[in-house]
Amino acid sequence: MSALASPAAPVAHDLVVAEGEDAGERLDLLVARRCDLSRTQAATLVANGQVTVNAKREKASYRSVTGDRVQVVIPPPPGRDIVAEQIPLDIVYEDDYLLVVNKAAGMVVHPAPGNWTGTLVNALIGRGEPLAEGGGEERAGLVHRLDKDTSGLLIVAKTDVAHRSLSAALAARHVTRRYVALCWGHLASDALTVEKPIGRDPRDRTRMAIVPDGKMARTDFARLARFDSADLLRAHLHSGRTHQIRVHLAAVGHPVVGDDTYGGGGGRRLVALPGKRHFLHAAWLRFRHPITGAAVDLRAPLPTDLRESLAVVSCMPELATHQDPLDFFGFYRTDEPFPGQAPARDVDDDDRD
Repeated sequence: MSALASPAAPVAHDLVVAEGEDAGERLDLLVARRCDLSRTQAATLVANGQVTVNAKREKASYRSVTGDRVQVVIPPPPGRDIVAEQIPLDIVYEDDYLLVVNKAAGMVVHPAPGNWTGTLVNALIGRGEPLAEGGGEERAGLVHRLDKDTSGLLIVAKTDVAHRSLSAALAARHVTRRYVALCWGHLASDALTVEKPIGRDPRDRTRMAIVPDGKMARTDFARLARFDSADLLRAHLHSGRTHQIRVHLAAVGHPVVGDDTYGGGGGRRLVALPGKRHFLHAAWLRFRHPITGAAVDLRAPLPTDLRESLAVVSCMPELATHQDPLDFFGFYRTDEPFPGQAPARDVDDDDRD
């Protein structure tokens, strides 16, 4: 059984070279930076005639001039069958409109080059249940995402009505997402808000970074415990940028423990953390049901590998077998009102699509 990904349309960019950083830059580098591509991808577009400067083709080495009009057409990726797979999932909530998965670390969320199988989407399709189509079949109702090596709670919509409602609630900050993180070193205070723009790292397009022209992102951090070499933190997302928590902690000099990409990979053995695993877990979701308006409050205790690591770094071996160490450290305490408002309407047949 498989599902054929819907054909996508080309993406067009119409760029005007401005004074300063743009002017004098190589064409391939300009396209890569402005269109959020790798340099290789940009150079391929230039070579294939999908980049023009003032309606003329130029070489990748062309140096841009202030006022140049650069048009870029990015063709859609080739279609690919998304295979349904029988992969066990930890479903913590499910009804006719949505489900919430406790994703395991190491599982990629959706198919992409290099990861066409074994993803959460493959597993969701393999369950044979209805899924929202609004985000495209390759997204299989996903409302948001988690990094491959981040574990925890993730919302999936089963109808288009639910997908639209949940996406709007997420954009309006009516979905509370709280993560637990272990960072190296010690924050300057028990509470810290990092509000810095995030975008592709211009020196390495596979990474994100704090960049002036990035999208604004805000994360609130609260210290739950201070250990000899690390702090246990609760992180509250106010936006959903790629790698946001990891980038923000690295930016203040306290990368996530085990994060090889952003400088926290060293010392893994000191905290008994497995390879290719960082200490970041999406532990708590609070939102209004998209149809009934009922309060949905879901928690995912630390998985075994993080519990064992926490027991080592805290010098509290009993935490390795504790049902939920996060409760022990006060992770779920809050004075905040429940997010969002209940929709002022009743369920009807149209809600089922």
